[in-house]
Formats: sequence, C-alpha cells, structure tokens
Amino acid sequence: MPELSGPEPGAAVSNRLEGKIAVITGASRGIGAAVAVKFAAEGAHPILIARTVGGLEEIDDQIRATGHPGATLVPLDLLKTADIDGLAAPLYQKYGRIDLLVANAAMLGRITPLAHYPPDEWERVFALNVHANWRLIRALDPLLRAAPAGRAMFVTSGITRHDAAYWGAYAASKAALEAMVRIYAAETRQTNLRVNLINPGPTRTKMRAAAFPGEDPMTLPPPEAVAEAFLALALDRTGMHGQWVAADEWLKDRPAAH
Repeated sequence: MPELSGPEPGAAVSNRLEGKIAVITGASRGIGAAVAVKFAAEGAHPILIARTVGGLEEIDDQIRATGHPGATLVPLDLLKTADIDGLAAPLYQKYGRIDLLVANAAMLGRITPLAHYPPDEWERVFALNVHANWRLIRALDPLLRAAPAGRAMFVTSGITRHDAAYWGAYAASKAALEAMVRIYAAETRQTNLRVNLINPGPTRTKMRAAAFPGEDPMTLPPPEAVAEAFLALALDRTGMHGQWVAADEWLKDRPAAH
C-alpha cells in the first residue's frame, strides 16, 4: 500500500490543520464523528453534515468541550440528493473555499442474495453511497480547487476486493464509488487538489455491528484510532493522489487511541 506520512496515534495536538475548512458527511456518529473531533483538535473548522440535529449537537458539544469555538452544523438528508446542490453558495459566501472533504456517509443495506434484494432499498443504497457523493463533487469541486492544498477523502470498503456473496448493493455501490473517485482524481491531477479513497478496515461502529452481529466489537479499533489515518491524508505535505489507502494497514503495529 502507499506509505502514509502522518502523526502517531495519541500524538500531541499541534494545530496541523489550523484554519482549514473541513466538510464531513455522516458526522453525527462513528468514523465521521471521530474525524470531526480529531480535525477540530488540530485547528480545523468542521462543517458537519448528517440527518439528525441531536446527533450533530452532541458532536459539537464534544468539540466545544476541548475549548474549540465549535462546528457549523448542517442537518441534511443526503438521500435527497438534489438538496446537496444548495451547499455550495453559502459555503462560498462565508469561506470562499473548502480545504478538506471527508465523504463518509454510507448505508449498509441488506445482507441477502441479489435475487431477493428489494428494489427500493437497492436504489436507496446507491442514492447515498454513489449519487450523493457525485453531487458533493459537483457542488464542492470549485471550492476544493480554490484551496491552496485541497484534500478530498472518500470512504470505501475492503469488500470491493473480494467476491462478497450476499453483500449486494453495498459492495456494488462501493465499487461504483471507487470508479467515480478514480475518474475524479484523474480529472484533477494537474491541480493542487489531492483526491483519495480510504478504507477504514474493521472498526467499532454500528454499521460493522449490523453486518457482523456475532463479532466482539471490543476486538476492533475504535473510530478514534482510524481518524488518525484521515488526519494523515489531510495534511498539506500529503502528496498521494488517486490512491486506495487501507487505514487498518497503516494503523498496524501502532497502539490504538482511546
């Protein structure tokens, strides 16, 4: 895998993202929430997107508890993909750019044979995992290009590297996401923007618990540990572009953050 240059888990805060504007989807829990707290601790201003106002407020409280002035909260159902277009204008008016995009929101769907998959649920999984991310690219690309060192991270899954029987819409949608992001990376190769895919690997999240109900979650790294790999990709010195990064490989042999 490509070598990630970044901080060790548990490293002291050094404002490595000072002044950065960071848009994070799926930010009310799990990996998205952990990334939001991590980026805020490093000096970024997080713009948190999720459906639930209460969940966003809880993460904002965590951020403020560290002495940070707080995040911008955007309650938005990304399944209403046309509404994503409305993000660009207010962000441009207030900030003029976006430095970081973490496209994390996703839906597991059902673990069931393809022939049994409900069509409406199949379409919902693709709407969130693929179409919403295309809408984010479409809306935010000019703002990312306007940043001196824009960084866009799209969360994928190792399931795309296997013949994943019964994973249906989730595996297919993540494969489509990967193809789309590789195209976006090719189209931005001559810019200051760096675009990458990141696979968190097995992580202690509600989605993982739903997919593997018999697994002991305490055997998995927490989202806070995985957030370290996102921080490494967010740094200005990170030159990787168009890569598929396995966060769990990068975290191997490093102590988990708690």
